[in-house]
Amino acid sequence: MNAAAPAPTPTTRALAWCLHLLVTGLLALAAGRAVTGGRPHAGWIVAASVLCALVYAAGPALPGVRRSRRAATLWLTAVAACWLVLLAFTPDAVWVAFPLYFLQPHLLSRRAAPAAVAATAVAAVAGFAVHQHSFSPAMAIGPVLGAAVAVAVVRGYQALYRESEHRRRLIEELTATRADLAAAQHTAGVLAERDRLAREIHDTLAQGLSSIQLLLRAAERALPQAPQNAARHVDQARQAAVDNLAEARRFVAALTPPTLEGTTLAGAVERLCTTASARHRITARFHLDGTPAPLTTEHEVALLRIAQSALGNTVRHAEATTAEVTLSYLGDHIALDVVDDGCGFDLVSLPAPDPETGGFGLTAMRARTQALGGTLRIESVPGHGTLLAARLPFTPPSDTEPEARP
Repeated sequence: MNAAAPAPTPTTRALAWCLHLLVTGLLALAAGRAVTGGRPHAGWIVAASVLCALVYAAGPALPGVRRSRRAATLWLTAVAACWLVLLAFTPDAVWVAFPLYFLQPHLLSRRAAPAAVAATAVAAVAGFAVHQHSFSPAMAIGPVLGAAVAVAVVRGYQALYRESEHRRRLIEELTATRADLAAAQHTAGVLAERDRLAREIHDTLAQGLSSIQLLLRAAERALPQAPQNAARHVDQARQAAVDNLAEARRFVAALTPPTLEGTTLAGAVERLCTTASARHRITARFHLDGTPAPLTTEHEVALLRIAQSALGNTVRHAEATTAEVTLSYLGDHIALDVVDDGCGFDLVSLPAPDPETGGFGLTAMRARTQALGGTLRIESVPGHGTLLAARLPFTPPSDTEPEARP
């Protein structure tokens, strides 16, 4: 009922109403017995009971009593004073001490509450003894035992409430932490998916469009002197567009690349070299070292995309005539090496990726290898070609890995 009191809950509200009903019933009992029993000072007893009930009812209705311990103390003092007046007229007021026992530990400080409860018990015993014109130890048993039980119940309830509040705060912190973790995981998932799409777009759509552009330029140069060659370049560009469309549909659906369907990784890389040699002015030769072993789909897709990106860079930038692509199964890891005899480049002065000019290929290849615990090494000297070497740790997939491909 004040700033120091626990926040109301359905249970505490029910207990409060029970206490209100108990006080009202005991005061009504005192007034009723005074009227029906023909006791002396019946009018004063009724007036004191009504006054005590009004003062008691004012407490829950006043907002200051709910927020301030000082206001609650003043209100409780006024109720006790009215009770003492009633106790002076009738011994039936002794029973009102029991609800006061519950109110005092709840509203007063831990230091003042025991003294208030003890004073109330002493007043109840003394008032009853005065009305009986005698005193015996049996008269003190009821009020003292009631005071002890009330204090124990209130202290126990307060301990349970503190424990409940502690658990509630822990649950709120856990809920907030889980919400933060879910938000962080969602953000990480969005960024990871964005990176995946960026790599797939670069290694499929961007490479395919670049190939189409080179073929159309070749067709343009062949016209009008060699229309047969121009038609061949246009047909190759059309086929590249068809392949590129299939790639786009498959990676949007997160499926296996079409070049890996119905074949092995070695077969897909070899077909990639054949296609590059047929469409562009370069001879791309494929070499296989070691015995092919099962790989997960992630490994196959990563190596195939790296090979696509490396050959695409060779065709567009290296001005090379030959490219050697080697896929090696080396026991504990698998390696992909792409070597060309092109113009090379300076690794130190390599420009940063730019949305207009591109340059995301090396970044995407490095991200693919690092995601699978591998490494990517690039060696290039201007005028002396380029070497790209990707290494991925190789562990035979278990029987529970459905993504393993023969």
